[in-house]
Amino acid sequence: MRLRLRRYRPRIGTVEYRVVQPWSPLRHTALADPLGEYGVVIGDHDGLSGLAALFSFAAYSRRTVVHVPLRDGVPLANEAFIDASGGRVDLVLAHHSLGIRPTAWPRIRRRLTVGTSLTVATNEARTERDAAAWLRQSGYRDSREWLRPVTYARTAFLIGSRDVFAAASQEFAAAAGRGPREPGVLKGYLALVGSLTHELPPDDSLRRPELDITFQARRPYHRFKRPGRKRFQAGC
Repeated sequence: MRLRLRRYRPRIGTVEYRVVQPWSPLRHTALADPLGEYGVVIGDHDGLSGLAALFSFAAYSRRTVVHVPLRDGVPLANEAFIDASGGRVDLVLAHHSLGIRPTAWPRIRRRLTVGTSLTVATNEARTERDAAAWLRQSGYRDSREWLRPVTYARTAFLIGSRDVFAAASQEFAAAAGRGPREPGVLKGYLALVGSLTHELPPDDSLRRPELDITFQARRPYHRFKRPGRKRFQAGC
């Protein structure tokens, strides 16, 4: 699919960063800190599909920081659920080889003022292939391929590399397809449709980080249509 981005070139000292954001904000999507009380993404079909594309782009852009602003979106019907989980945070995706320090992020973010348009195409077949490669080796606990979460300045960083970003992209794509078919979504209920917890580093403690993916249809719910149906009325 084609993905339109906004590209920035902020400079901190002698270091120039390449940062991209989605051109159109994911206004109906929210993220609660994966290191907080309960890490969760809540999004509609467009939001989850957009995250799938952004993770796919991140997989093959080792020198690029992907910044997804999520703090200022439209209030959701289940906003209290996000608040109870620590409140909204933004999302940053970066390869571990880039060596970006989360403590430098506030200075970088302040320089994201004038961007230029960038259009890229994601390769679904390549993403699927590399996601399968991650699944084959994810049983090794000492692997570097995990998504490593760090939270700083109201931003959740997921630091990883190609195959695990590809696997996360596939999880979001599957969740976007599954969400509209879940029972109860017409009434505004949340539906658990996926998880990135198994992409995070193994942790046997009860307080291990987690990041579930939930679907919530966009209001007004009476206009929501299930895939493959020309009409879908409340109560059907």
